[in-house]
Amino acid sequence: MAAAVALRMLWGAPLPGQDSVPPVVTRITVDPATLTLKVGETVNLTLTAYDARGEVITQPALRASGPFSAVRLRRGSVTGLQAGSYEIVVTAVASAPGAAPASVTVPITVNWPALTRAIIEAEPGRPYTGTTLMLTARAFHADSSERPRASLEWKWRSSNEAVASVDRFGSMTSQRPGSAVLTAEADGVRAEYRVTVAASPVASLTIDIPDAEARTGDVLHLKATARRANGTPVTDAPITWSYTYAPDDTIAAPGATGVIDRGLFAAEVPGRYTLLASAGSVTARKVIEVKTRDARRRISVTGRGSITNVHTSDFWPWTGADGRDYALVGTWGGDGWAYVMDITDLANPVRTDSIKVDARVINDVTVSPDGRYGVLSREGASNRVNGVVILDLATPAHPRVASTFDQELTGGVHNMFATNDYLFAISGGERYVIIDVRDITQPKYAGQYDHPNSYVHDVWVRDGIAYSSEWGTGVVAVDVGNGKWGGSIGKPVLIGTYPTTSGATHEIFPYVQKATGKVYLFLGDEIMSREGRVWEGTAYMQDLFGDTPKRGGVPQTSAGYTHIVDFTDPTAPKNIAKYHQEEFGAHDIIVEDDVMYQAYYDGGVRIVDVSGELVGNLAEQRREIAVFKPFDPQGFTPNASFVMNAMPWKGHVLFTDFNSGLWAAKLEPKQGMTP
Repeated sequence: MAAAVALRMLWGAPLPGQDSVPPVVTRITVDPATLTLKVGETVNLTLTAYDARGEVITQPALRASGPFSAVRLRRGSVTGLQAGSYEIVVTAVASAPGAAPASVTVPITVNWPALTRAIIEAEPGRPYTGTTLMLTARAFHADSSERPRASLEWKWRSSNEAVASVDRFGSMTSQRPGSAVLTAEADGVRAEYRVTVAASPVASLTIDIPDAEARTGDVLHLKATARRANGTPVTDAPITWSYTYAPDDTIAAPGATGVIDRGLFAAEVPGRYTLLASAGSVTARKVIEVKTRDARRRISVTGRGSITNVHTSDFWPWTGADGRDYALVGTWGGDGWAYVMDITDLANPVRTDSIKVDARVINDVTVSPDGRYGVLSREGASNRVNGVVILDLATPAHPRVASTFDQELTGGVHNMFATNDYLFAISGGERYVIIDVRDITQPKYAGQYDHPNSYVHDVWVRDGIAYSSEWGTGVVAVDVGNGKWGGSIGKPVLIGTYPTTSGATHEIFPYVQKATGKVYLFLGDEIMSREGRVWEGTAYMQDLFGDTPKRGGVPQTSAGYTHIVDFTDPTAPKNIAKYHQEEFGAHDIIVEDDVMYQAYYDGGVRIVDVSGELVGNLAEQRREIAVFKPFDPQGFTPNASFVMNAMPWKGHVLFTDFNSGLWAAKLEPKQGMTP
């Protein structure tokens, strides 16, 4: 649950086997005192810690924090990831009684490397008179990496405005037959696009959409046919789409009501939409009546496994070898306790056992699909070795520790993914390590994947492809046994990456939609700050490795949302839709049978219809099935909903709340109309 805006890592902590009590640091110096570097460049940073006598501490325990999406911190080095001005703050873990921890701030400036070339791409279609084509300029560095478009302001020009004009957005309008050269310039590079405008042969236009009615969120494929005077089609004529809107309720209707994207249209509120197609001066129109999508169902709590003495983190349900159902539940800041609950009767979950490990945080727990073994992640261990604890679930009500594994995992494990034979464990936010757990008493290192200049938070494996969420890098897809890209467990091979617009990609869930065969990636932001928003929320944020959390206090707030990316073709992913509730932030996601179960932190558990093709903001389209916020006056923070994880389980919805433990609920059947 580390903040998306800041990375917290131990820098120079004691090595395994050394004294686990860190020496008190009274002063920290840094060389250089300020840093200037380019995106992709790595520079050394030397930290020196002193004790009260002024002597150098050889292995100090220091905590370094910095902006996740902008810089990558390694012990002894900093790598620039995103241009801008930032700060790294280094703080001593141990301080003298009554004294503030020693700290030092390092200002950092990250610049983009020089651009070396640029190109202009045009959307499909021939530039006939009166038509408009969108031009896109792209710029590249010497290493062929592309500069983000949002960081550049292109200056567009036409050599002959009478033939083809272009606005500042790259929208080119063909005026009369002839030739012209369009240019785009930015940050020292220039690209050209030569265009020949022809007289338009289009005499008529028809809209070929059979639908006359739709629900909010239904996707319509925009199709129109341009024809010559003799009736033959003009297949290369660019067609521009727009719409007008007449609301059902002129008072309550919002301003933005529909989305046109990639040749698709979706209405987000009910009303009458007039779709307009134009090819130069020739136009066509079609009226669509959009009705409300009513996915709502009641949700009722059936039972609870209350945990209010500590913060609750992740959970995982499974059916044990004895035929009964269980859930493994972790704690955050709970001194290394995890709980086992019998959830066979979801009206009365019963705690059957507890497990104590050396950790401050058990952020993640998981169970293999076959129920053979469970795993507890460890962070903040007293000896800073961390790693994972593997449980034998042969007696599911009373698991026993089968082994521990910490090779390459001493930075702490925040998230994991289990298959029957292998465990994928996130190592210190830097990479994921693959562990052979076919013999759970003797786990073995099998491989790892570390994406360059990137932090990883979560990983999910489906069909031999590991999809990881990596903050500013976005999605990273890796072949770990699928074989199509030549990868294996021992030799993972990169398939591709896709950045999100937020730079805070935190959670990931790959979903194959049966009706369409599409592979959708559901990606959750995590932004543990609302700074800069109209409602900034509370300033409260517990330090992940700080003091033991205390009961009471102020409820936490969050921001961010769920991005939906079409990853069917990994070489050409498309950001197609989102689920966004403005005043809350996204966390864990599970999708099953076209329903998304979303842990939405202070927004509660949210259950959303994700059937069919997806375009626009699902939250505006009446796709929400149910929302439940678990308020508990006896909670660790009273009456403060903060849902960490949610998933379907045997006709129910299970979820953990940070302040009140495990909850079980059930969606009630859809109610018919009351006469």
